[in-house]
Amino acid sequence: MKTILKLRLAVLAAMTTMSTYAIDGDFLLNVKKGNGKEISFSVNEIQKASVTIYDKDHNLIYSEVATGKGGILKTYSLEEFPDGIYFLEVETNSKKVTHEIVIKNEVSTLSRKSLAEVYKADLKMANQNVATAN
Repeated sequence: MKTILKLRLAVLAAMTTMSTYAIDGDFLLNVKKGNGKEISFSVNEIQKASVTIYDKDHNLIYSEVATGKGGILKTYSLEEFPDGIYFLEVETNSKKVTHEIVIKNEVSTLSRKSLAEVYKADLKMANQNVATAN
């Protein structure tokens, strides 16, 4: 019985360590509730990010570089957008995240869970034969 308890604690500690490692140096896009055709989101601890909105055919609808001192908080009015599916992309130096926007019956919804996350590696040449990624 004690062996099983020790094994459970070891697995729990290992999983906690892995979760902490995955979040370190990362950013999290927090989806805020919108009113009508309005969406809001925030990104903590990021001072600069590229924000783009595409339609379902990947046509660019809107683009800007958002900035903030301790993070970014943005609200967008989608009043001019017809009903349909759109995509919000937020990109920093280390990561690009895509969320789905659904506009239906004068109400817009921004997905809490991302559709895609792409991590970027920072490659540096250690010498002529070896590159390191951060």
